[in-house]
Amino acid sequence: MMRRFVITAFACLLFGSCAKEVKNEQEVYFNDFESSNLSKIANGTVESYNNTKVLGRYNASGFDLDLTDLPQHRLVEISFDLYIHDSWDGNKTSNGIDGPDIWKMIVDGNLYVNTTFSNSGCDALGCPPQSYPADFPNSNNDPKTGAANPNLPGVCNLAGKLGGTTMYRITKVIEHKNASLILQCRDQLVQTNTSDPKCDESWSVDNIRIKTINL
Repeated sequence: MMRRFVITAFACLLFGSCAKEVKNEQEVYFNDFESSNLSKIANGTVESYNNTKVLGRYNASGFDLDLTDLPQHRLVEISFDLYIHDSWDGNKTSNGIDGPDIWKMIVDGNLYVNTTFSNSGCDALGCPPQSYPADFPNSNNDPKTGAANPNLPGVCNLAGKLGGTTMYRITKVIEHKNASLILQCRDQLVQTNTSDPKCDESWSVDNIRIKTINL
């Protein structure tokens, strides 16, 4: 009931009237990658992580999800679990050596998430900040702010270390009318003082769900 209210309130704000309400919500895509199904996904790869399968891992890369023949709609809701693995440096800049570590979500060429994440611990100099849940470079939040699970095991250079991976639940409701949709997830990770950047920091996603909403 609360979810319906939130979407209705968003529609009122977006279209300037509360006379319209949510009439139809239809799931048009879901993938938990347990069957390693990469249909409709370009540059897809599946790995096992923490007793499940995920899309990824990626570093200086990403994937495209291309959907067609969507039903008539006014909004889409995109949600998924985002895993931030190993040594992300957030907003940190060290003369181009490490950071900022930026992650992006793009829909039909429009940028909807442009943020940084930090898995770094705090020390006497403070906590290396991240932008999330705000966009980069507009905010300095503590590492792991907004995380759904901040204490998952790392993968490579932090393999097995609890807190080496942080999981975020990303949800975006956006105005959308086209019969096709392209979801792109990308990163701009900076770590120049290692021979294996992907081992130093990477990301993956799971449980991608896309719904169309008609008003």
